[in-house]
Amino acid sequence: MGFEPPQRLVRTLGETYGDAVAAEWLARLPELTRDALDRASLDAERTMAPGGRSSLVVLVRQPDGSPAALKVGPAFARPELERDALAHWNGWGAVRLLGDAGDGALVLERLHPEVSLRSLPEAKALLEAAGTVRRLWVEPPAGHGFESVAERTARQAAVMEPYRGDAVAGALTAAALEAREELVADPPETLLLHGCFRQGKVLGGDRAPWLAVGPEPLVGERAFDLARLVRDRVEDLVAASAGASAARRRVNKLADSLELDRERLRGWTLFRAVESGTRALAAGRRQDAELLLEFADWL
Repeated sequence: MGFEPPQRLVRTLGETYGDAVAAEWLARLPELTRDALDRASLDAERTMAPGGRSSLVVLVRQPDGSPAALKVGPAFARPELERDALAHWNGWGAVRLLGDAGDGALVLERLHPEVSLRSLPEAKALLEAAGTVRRLWVEPPAGHGFESVAERTARQAAVMEPYRGDAVAGALTAAALEAREELVADPPETLLLHGCFRQGKVLGGDRAPWLAVGPEPLVGERAFDLARLVRDRVEDLVAASAGASAARRRVNKLADSLELDRERLRGWTLFRAVESGTRALAAGRRQDAELLLEFADWL
């Protein structure tokens, strides 16, 4: 079978790492996938589409016939960090790592990719999401290689700087960068974080009802991890007549349910929304940018 990359993967890798870097790896992807299947003695069933944003996901069978998933990612996306985080969680709140197929390929527990928390009503989805992410917040392993929240957001802040003078995003960019400076100056804790946690990253499983997938792990405070979840279904919030007040209530509700400081969660939510908004502007996705920046303005 062929292993053509889904369009979402092509687009996201190009936006994140540059078209030339992404194109070089994508051209090698079918060969890399076949090699990984051979090394792990896996039989491919089908490629998931739209699939992941930073890797190809193939549903497979292991030598004993049991189901699994093969995830093939580029070296520049640091798949070894996902491997290390999944190994540390060992299935607690997250998909279980079954093996390493080399060259950025991981063999994972098979979940139900067609069933995520986005299939639930909003209130129920947020409740289940909070219960799932809470399990992931553990002490990082000794000698880990994960970057910190301060390090990751410093890179993002540098890319955001030119937008201080932007007619659309200037004021919000300045506010987001100021919020980040205050937040990283006095971090309250250092825990292992998912890094990209949202409803779509929590899938139905057999071993547990809901399990997280696709971490971009780092270490830092819980409020950073929760900030991406706050803006889930942002298009629905923006379309609602009371969207602004609903967004602020969501910040408070999630902070209270997980015993976090409301203002720290609000600050990280602002930063992460504006960072995503300016990135969308740079990629020419103006409609996405407007949604994100309107949401950020409510905070």
